[in-house]
Amino acid sequence: MLQNIRDNSQGWIAKTIIGVIVMLMALTGFDAIVRSTGHAGEAAEVNGEKITLDSLNGAVEMQRRQLIQQFGKDFDASLLDDKLLRKSALDNLIQQNLLLQGAKDSGMAFADTAVDQLILSMPLFQVDGKFNADRFDQMLRQQGFTRLQFRERLKQDVLISQLQAALAGSSFVTDAELQAFVQLEKQTRDFATLTLKADNEAVQIKDEELKAYYDEHPDQFMSQEQVVLDYIELKKSAFFDQVSVNDEDLQASYKQEVAALAEQRRAAHILLEVSDKLTDEQAKAKLEEAKQRIDKGEDFAKLAKELSQDAGSAATGGDLGFAAPGVYDPDFEKALYALNKGEVSAPVRSQFGWHLIKLLDVQAPEVPTFASLKGKLEHDLKARQVEQRFVEATKALEDAAYEASDLAQPAQDQGLQVQTSAAFGREGGSEGVTANRQVVQAAFSSDVLEDGANSGAIELDPDTVVVLRVKEHKKPELMPLEQVVAGIRETLTKQKANEALKVKGDALLADLRDGKAAASQDWKVVEAATRSQEGVEPVVLQALFRMPKPTDKAPTFAGVSLNSGDFVLVRLDGVSEAKAEMSAEEKANARRYLASRIGQQDFSAFRKLLEAQADIERY
Repeated sequence: MLQNIRDNSQGWIAKTIIGVIVMLMALTGFDAIVRSTGHAGEAAEVNGEKITLDSLNGAVEMQRRQLIQQFGKDFDASLLDDKLLRKSALDNLIQQNLLLQGAKDSGMAFADTAVDQLILSMPLFQVDGKFNADRFDQMLRQQGFTRLQFRERLKQDVLISQLQAALAGSSFVTDAELQAFVQLEKQTRDFATLTLKADNEAVQIKDEELKAYYDEHPDQFMSQEQVVLDYIELKKSAFFDQVSVNDEDLQASYKQEVAALAEQRRAAHILLEVSDKLTDEQAKAKLEEAKQRIDKGEDFAKLAKELSQDAGSAATGGDLGFAAPGVYDPDFEKALYALNKGEVSAPVRSQFGWHLIKLLDVQAPEVPTFASLKGKLEHDLKARQVEQRFVEATKALEDAAYEASDLAQPAQDQGLQVQTSAAFGREGGSEGVTANRQVVQAAFSSDVLEDGANSGAIELDPDTVVVLRVKEHKKPELMPLEQVVAGIRETLTKQKANEALKVKGDALLADLRDGKAAASQDWKVVEAATRSQEGVEPVVLQALFRMPKPTDKAPTFAGVSLNSGDFVLVRLDGVSEAKAEMSAEEKANARRYLASRIGQQDFSAFRKLLEAQADIERY
């Protein structure tokens, strides 16, 4: 097949086609090509600040992880639409950039030392009340972050929170506004409802009406487009019996596993930050003096409480808890690992300032026995070999499927069977490969569905791939009237019954407003209803509190159509205003609520203003 393409590409037909393509590119596509290559590796630009494709891909993957965690381990990730994920992730990145720019333009900042102390103090990363590096790494892996990425993301989130808090904190509520809000919020209403039911039995539908509806809405009565697939399934587990490991490899793997175990060290420190008030030399000299006091017998923890500018640890005598290598600043860590238990370092310079460091304790790693790890090591070593074979077999299967006109030969080459799926539509099936969103998308793609090509390798899960082709394509067809007439009759019956009920309800409403309708015993009375009254349809409740107050002791009326088709007449009998007096606590709570709502509205308006004024380019 490929050879035929290469042979034909030398002919005059191929040259003519290439010439036409070149001409079309020159006329219509050259500018797009220039723009594309000019922004390679970029997803968008916000006021001159670039959002890279790597950042976007990372945000998409993080969003995917969060959704999978939210819906549970049984959630089918293939249901997620990649285009929607990318759009959502890019919109979020643009909003984040705009808010960060707004925060920086407003003079907001958050020091790196404060970020580190925030991380150390977060309960999420603590074990027994102390920061735990292993838990820190574990939680970051679950979220798809590296340490640096998390640190930067946390700093950005804090800056945005500062901006939001500043806008919310600037909002205020006057006493008059507060009083009006409380009166409206606590207002109660006495009302009654009369529910009219549609009479479906009274509706008669003629045959000509059924036929007319059928002819006017053919798109509603098309059969579902369906396909039946042939597919080859390749599973990673099939390769485990084909590989083996020897004892020498197991012993080497065990040594490597044990060597990776690291001790944890519990450090305490006294930090002096370099600033306009304290120069580099002054900070170092002050710590040298503190070191002399410690050498003479003064308590390190007491001096930490007195001198340290690390607010997160000073109160606990500078104690930073246990941490493994890689947590601290490199210069800090080098000095820490040069100490023996109980020793205090000379002043150490890091990017955060000058430190005195004391090694409080050393926690040696627990070394498991070879026997306890043998099963895991054997599986891991086999898994590496299996992974390689699986990748090679997947590539070979994909290449063979690309060359073949069906799946018989590719299946024979891999020693697999061609399987056939049940028929399914564009929404997918209920089980097996037909329930996988990527399979559905491939099956209904133009290459596979219209051109009859075999698909590429599709990953059902990390251990399974399939290659497929369409065996049968059932196109949509207009179903006969006899097959859908029952549904049409039900639709028209409900529609006519609801229309008749609406006419009856509106007429009765007009009579009630004119005082012509007699009082009925079927009214359902509710007294002192609040805006959140239970047992009342929300749409009825909304209509009730929009109704004008009764005048001259005469009730006011309204009519509401429900989704069920029922028509509800509402009679408003009276309105009770809230008492003007409020307790101090009620007043404070109401003021906080109103201020918070106004602050949220201000923040939302600020975001829209930033976006309206911004120069945003999506590539």
